Amino acid sequence: MQATNALNYDYSVAKLFTFSAILFGVIGMVLGVVIALQMAFPSLNYLLGEYTLFGRLRVLHTSGVIFGFMLSGIFATWYYVGQRVLKVSLAESPFLLFIGKLHFWVYFLLILVAVVNLFLGISTGKEYAELEWPLDLVVVVFWVLWGISIFGLIGIRREKALYISIWYYIATFLGIAMLYLFNNMAIPTYFVSGGLGSVLHSVSMYAGTNDAMVQWWYGHNAVAFVFTVGIIAQLYYFLPKESGQPVYSYKLSLFAFWGLMFVYLWAGGHHLLYQTVPDWMQTMGSIFSVVLILPSWGSAVNILLTMKGEWDQLKSSPLIKFMIVASTFYMFSTLEGPILSIKSVNALAHFTDWVPGHVHDGTLGWVGFMTMASIYHMVPRFVKRELYSKKLMEAQFWIQTTGIVLFFASMWIAGISQGMMWRATDEFGSLQHSFIDTVTKLFPYFVIRSIGGALYVLGFFLFVYNIVKTIYSGKVLEKEPQTATPVAA
Repeated sequence: MQATNALNYDYSVAKLFTFSAILFGVIGMVLGVVIALQMAFPSLNYLLGEYTLFGRLRVLHTSGVIFGFMLSGIFATWYYVGQRVLKVSLAESPFLLFIGKLHFWVYFLLILVAVVNLFLGISTGKEYAELEWPLDLVVVVFWVLWGISIFGLIGIRREKALYISIWYYIATFLGIAMLYLFNNMAIPTYFVSGGLGSVLHSVSMYAGTNDAMVQWWYGHNAVAFVFTVGIIAQLYYFLPKESGQPVYSYKLSLFAFWGLMFVYLWAGGHHLLYQTVPDWMQTMGSIFSVVLILPSWGSAVNILLTMKGEWDQLKSSPLIKFMIVASTFYMFSTLEGPILSIKSVNALAHFTDWVPGHVHDGTLGWVGFMTMASIYHMVPRFVKRELYSKKLMEAQFWIQTTGIVLFFASMWIAGISQGMMWRATDEFGSLQHSFIDTVTKLFPYFVIRSIGGALYVLGFFLFVYNIVKTIYSGKVLEKEPQTATPVAA
């Protein structure tokens, strides 16, 4: 077998997706702060008429962060990790190199068109599935191109064993492919309205309760296969590589993998508790959500135990600190989610701000930290320069961690306050509070959430600055680092 350091890895596609992740991260996170401020100060909705309404910008924020920042990060790490663990270079296959670059440009142009469409209010109105059917077809094209890249590299690999990260990348590809196709089946309104509708606008092929069940089967598992599975793939590669420690238990990694694959797919029903869907489906969603703690914590504990006896590295390596705290937020989020899925808890929490609090401690702490840590690891190897500043990384870490804590803590308090006020009755059984009473009560918590989000974005700008300075001013490395990434003081 050819030695790893003898291979000339081609990072061209990985670089493109890395810069895409940074770009869409800036856009999506800045929009997040804007809409957080709009919740506290409603007048900010009317800066540019309909184009800056909360309902318009919120979709841009979620799509920009999930399908811009997060997906770009997953794609970037695939084109980096895939080559290295399979012991094959994209440069060895002109066809796969072409497919990789085509994958990027189809994806990147689609995201830009999607941003314009959503900004203009062109949307199907389905959560995480807002694109109209012509753009859905383009999504299928770039997803198929990624599949060709995955299985193409696997087909020409030198390393016969498939490292666990590859399993998770394959699962991300197959899971989203299945979910996206079934949920996004739609019919142009032109054909269901006697020619009065539009060929470009569509309605779901499903209706009513069936549409809700399919939507949240997709919606929850979009979280599973983008927020979770694709990020675990990164963690299983970058933490052992950065720390120089082997994964604690390969058997545990396989148990967690198959547990996630089986259990996660059936947990989406917890989004529809107390709704007009069959009671058995609600109960199944709750039960599978609670069971989901086992495989989720299996991955996280496996990662934490990988650092057994090497915890001193957290003092010296900001990258490892990002990854370990990311794993901790993953454990926290995957405990909180099942708790929210218990019917008695959900009766209080549903429709409250506790839910976005839960989502964001996962996305900001787990996905955000892990994606940035991965980019910090890759960029010095792309440009053969050491990271520009350890002090900036430390400052970024603490600023963003503070922001996350302010964000989810304020949303917990706001959510529980909402739930309690909505349920409060007087001695005659009448509601004690009007809806506007709860809005007034939540004002300080919305302000705190905005501050937390602003701190996270500030940390992200420090990250971007550090990356740019690394590329242009970092100390040149004579050879690629084998384990820990070199960082200037």
